[in-house]
Amino acid sequence: MLTEQQRDQILALLKEGLESKPIAERVGVSLGTVRSVRANLTMGHYGDIAAISEVAEVADAIDTTFGLERDLQSALRHNIAQLENGLKVIDGGTEQTVSSGRIDITAEDKDKNTVVIELKAGTADRETIGQILGYMGDLQRHSEKPVRGIIIAGDFASPAISALSALPHLQLKKYSFKFSFQPIGPDDHGR
Repeated sequence: MLTEQQRDQILALLKEGLESKPIAERVGVSLGTVRSVRANLTMGHYGDIAAISEVAEVADAIDTTFGLERDLQSALRHNIAQLENGLKVIDGGTEQTVSSGRIDITAEDKDKNTVVIELKAGTADRETIGQILGYMGDLQRHSEKPVRGIIIAGDFASPAISALSALPHLQLKKYSFKFSFQPIGPDDHGR
């Protein structure tokens, strides 16, 4: 939660002309929090600490979600075979841009079919289904083989699950984390 002291520090540093990132580091808040204070300042709400705090909390949640999706994407890129045997990443390690947007991961299965992978840190919904279908359609225009889609999410809203029966080339996969712990002894320095 943004304190009044933090808000005042941010406002003072903004007035000095500092950029958002150094302000966030100096004050010890997220970049999203500084951006929300800047936005509230622009709109003339700088006296309303409750409004700024609420916007800052939403900005922090968005930053956390995007961070988690980036981490999921990185982990999956390095361990793509865990998702499906024979799957390999074919997008050169970066999100592919198509007319519908940016595909999180473009892969190829063991039968040389293109596989579009969409990641959601939270719950995938009807909008997510439309998003991946757009990506699949963009790629299908340039392919003679079927384009498949896989949505990976923490959970799925019932409309997303219901859509599966009408979409034979789409799979939904729920992710989970499994920690692995290795004991470290006094002789393990530098490893």
